[in-house]
Amino acid sequence: MPNPIIVYNLNKPITEPAIVGYCDSFLNKLRGLMFRARLDLNEGLLLVEKRNSRLDTSIHMFFVPFDLAVFWINSEMTVVDKVIAKSWKPAYFPKTDAQYTLEIHPDRWGDYEIGDKVEFKIPTA
Repeated sequence: MPNPIIVYNLNKPITEPAIVGYCDSFLNKLRGLMFRARLDLNEGLLLVEKRNSRLDTSIHMFFVPFDLAVFWINSEMTVVDKVIAKSWKPAYFPKTDAQYTLEIHPDRWGDYEIGDKVEFKIPTA
């Protein structure tokens, strides 16, 4: 898994936030969560782009055999869109420009709302 990161919600505390892989390389983003058998409740990925963009932060669900809660976050660290992405659906785009795409277990849908401010931190031992 890529380097771990925690995405904290600054508007409402999450008792046990997910520890997700920080994916800023082309290969990590390309692989994403494809071909995995399942996703644990406390794991996921944060796909990182160099700039805000709708196109660059779009995702597909081909070869992902489970649904995901997907949150798009802009460079101002604000959640700008969210969706439950269905397995094998061709494409999802945020409604507005984003720089980060957070993919986590669908049971974590309520962890973030549009307009919430977030913060990224490296987990401490």
